[in-house]
Amino acid sequence: MQRIGIDRSRPLAEEPHTGHNRFHPEIAPICALAPGEEILLETRDAFDGQLPPGSADRDVGRMDGGRVHPLTGPLWIEGAAPGDGLEIEFLAIEPQPHGVSCILPGFGLLRDRFPDPYLVHWQIADGWATAERLPGIRIPGAPFLGVSAVAPSAALLERWSAREQRLVELGGEAQLPDACGAVPGGACAAAGLRTIPPRENGGNFDVRQLTRGARLLLPVYVEGALFSAGDAHFAQGDGEVCATAIEMGATVRLRFRLHKGWAAGRPDLGPVFELPAQPAAGAALGAMGMPITAGGENRAGDLELASRNALLNLMDLLEARGYDAEQAYVICSVAADLRLSNVVNSPNFVVSALLPRSIFL
Repeated sequence: MQRIGIDRSRPLAEEPHTGHNRFHPEIAPICALAPGEEILLETRDAFDGQLPPGSADRDVGRMDGGRVHPLTGPLWIEGAAPGDGLEIEFLAIEPQPHGVSCILPGFGLLRDRFPDPYLVHWQIADGWATAERLPGIRIPGAPFLGVSAVAPSAALLERWSAREQRLVELGGEAQLPDACGAVPGGACAAAGLRTIPPRENGGNFDVRQLTRGARLLLPVYVEGALFSAGDAHFAQGDGEVCATAIEMGATVRLRFRLHKGWAAGRPDLGPVFELPAQPAAGAALGAMGMPITAGGENRAGDLELASRNALLNLMDLLEARGYDAEQAYVICSVAADLRLSNVVNSPNFVVSALLPRSIFL
C-alpha cells in the first residue's frame, strides 16, 4: 500500500511536491494507483499550520487566507477518463492530537454579530476532544474529510470562474482566483479556483456523515481524475455555523473504484454518496427558527434567516447555562445540527437546531 507522507511542521509551500491549494487541471499528479488499490494520505490542517499550540486570538486575524486548504494530491487513478465516476471509500481517518476551532472575521452564519477573532485549542485523545476555553464540554469524535475533489477540465475551469465573476458583479460573494499564497505557482496560481466553495467536482462540501465506511462518487472531468483531499475535521455540526469545525491534520486510508461512463452526457452532475448505518440520536436540546425578522416582518422562504434564528435561539439556551456568546457560537459550530424541518408551510418555513446533551460533562 502506498503512503504519501508530509512534514506537518512545514507549510505546504516548503513541500510543494506533496500537494496544492487551488484547483487546476494542469497540476501534476504526485503518484499513480490502480482502481482497487488502497493508499494512506497524510494531510495538513485547513490553515496550513498557522494556528499551532500556543497561538492566540490575535493570530487568527494575522493568517494568510491564501494558504487555506493545503490538499494532499492530486492522485492519478489509472484508467479514469472524462465521463466516468470515481468512487472513494473512506476506510480510516486517524486524527492528530491537536485541533482548533475559531471565529473568523467576515465568515460564518453570524459574521455580522462576531467581528472579532476567537480561537479555541482542542486536545484530542481516546476518541474525544476537550478544550480549556470550553469548560464542561467534551465532543465525541466523528472524523471526516472536509475536502475531497477531482480536478476540473480546462473548459469547466473557465465556466466556473466566469459564473463566480458574474456573481460578484451582481453583488454576491465569491472568492475569485488569486495567486497570493497559491501552491503551485505560475499559471495554476493565477487561474486556479479557490477551494473555499464546493462545486460539481466536490471540494469543500463539509458533509460530516462521510466518515469511515462511507462512499463518495464524483464525476471525472480529466484523464486520471486527479483526486485530492484535506481539511480533516475531528467533529462538526451540520452547518459548521461559525465557519470552522474541530480542524486537524489526519492520516486517511482510501480505496478507489471506477464506474465507467457513469457521468457521461450529464455535465452538471454533482457528488453523490452512500453512508453506513448511522447511530441512533440521543437526547438533545433543540430550538426552532422561522423567517421572521427581529422587527416582526415575514420573509417567506428565507432559509438563511430561519437558520440564523434557530442558531440564535439555541445559543440563548447555552448562554443561560453560563457560556458567553463566543463560546456558544463555537460549541454550536462543532456539535449542533441545523435541520430543515418544514419547507412547505409558507410563509414560515422552519429550521431546527439540535445539540446533543451528551457533550455536557
